[in-house]
Amino acid sequence: MSLKETYLGLLLGLMLAATGTMNAQAQEGMVPMSSDSAVVDTTLSEQESVDELSAYARGILNRFDKSPTLVTILYIVILYSIVTLITLLIIILLNRRRIQREEILHEYLLERYQLLLMNYLFDEEHQELAFLELNEVADNHVSRQVLIDQMIDLSVNLKGEIKEDIQKLYLRLGLKRDSLEKAYSRKWHQNVKGFRELAFMNIREANEQIIKSLNANNEILRMEAQIAMVRLSDGNPYEFLDLLKKPLSLWEQVTLHELQIQHNLDVPDFRQWFSSDNISVVMFSLEMVAWYKQRGVGKEILELFEHENEQVRNISYKVCGEIGLKMALPAMIKRYPEENFKNKLEILEAFTKVSDEKHLKFLKSVLDMEEDVQLQIEATKAMENTGEPGISMLIKLMKSKSEYKNYQIIIRHVLDGRIY
Repeated sequence: MSLKETYLGLLLGLMLAATGTMNAQAQEGMVPMSSDSAVVDTTLSEQESVDELSAYARGILNRFDKSPTLVTILYIVILYSIVTLITLLIIILLNRRRIQREEILHEYLLERYQLLLMNYLFDEEHQELAFLELNEVADNHVSRQVLIDQMIDLSVNLKGEIKEDIQKLYLRLGLKRDSLEKAYSRKWHQNVKGFRELAFMNIREANEQIIKSLNANNEILRMEAQIAMVRLSDGNPYEFLDLLKKPLSLWEQVTLHELQIQHNLDVPDFRQWFSSDNISVVMFSLEMVAWYKQRGVGKEILELFEHENEQVRNISYKVCGEIGLKMALPAMIKRYPEENFKNKLEILEAFTKVSDEKHLKFLKSVLDMEEDVQLQIEATKAMENTGEPGISMLIKLMKSKSEYKNYQIIIRHVLDGRIY
């Protein structure tokens, strides 16, 4: 049988299969006829279909005969697809096998290093022997990386002399060179590993490179550089804030704060960054002042009331309430008419936390002038928190029959506690 006849048979078979499916679907919806007539009609119909499809298939093959270039292109495409699929299959299988080998090696090295490190740290008689075995096993890049990771895991949970022994072993095995190479690599994920390793081992030789990464476009690299600088600082753990130009994200702020608590680092005087050109640094510093209840920052916070950034002013008002800064209340009264709704609300919340009967007149004016219910509620709370003078004034306003105002309902609810 010739190649042409083979193609013709295949093409004709596919067309017949498709036609048979369509005929079956069409017959399902037809009204049933007598069995004899149905068989005859079906046979004739199928024969006609075969003849038409055969003629159509021959026409297609004739076109291929007249277009050898098209046939050649099709052969090339088919051959290329087959080769590509085989190549991809081989690559996938080889890669899978490599990963499996690496996993097995990694597990073996972990068990071996754990035993050797325990012998080195806690068995003085076999300490030198353990060092020689560690040096022998860590003879390539992969095994050395596993050893560094294992030493870092140990140093996280250890303190004092034992932690220092790990650092000495790290230097003695020459692993510092590996970390420095990663720190100066052109690949950001290698930089992240290098910064982390150097920070844990208290190595400062790459500090210049870490400082350059503080303003990197990659957020992960930037955060790792910040964490490394906190660990590697001699005095002020947040000294790097002076060099930070990129915005300090909320996640980075939380991470830095948790790092300070976890390692019990010295808390600096955060007002030194109130004048920073980086708005996010200013806001972070204000939040830290509130968290640590730092005193003696009143003058600097009052200056921030005139800051051009609305969010900085908002946090400044919030901090005044958090640290109970009474001296800021007159300045907030002055700022109140010029502020937006969010900042007005923050000012009134600060008055709620820092009660002072001297400013009842201002709070009463808020009740009279403001139409927003939320602002009126906060003003009422602030008046109540001043104690007897404020409560007496609220009762008098609530019972006043000369003029009915909507805030009388608010006062009634605040005084009986239903609004809290």
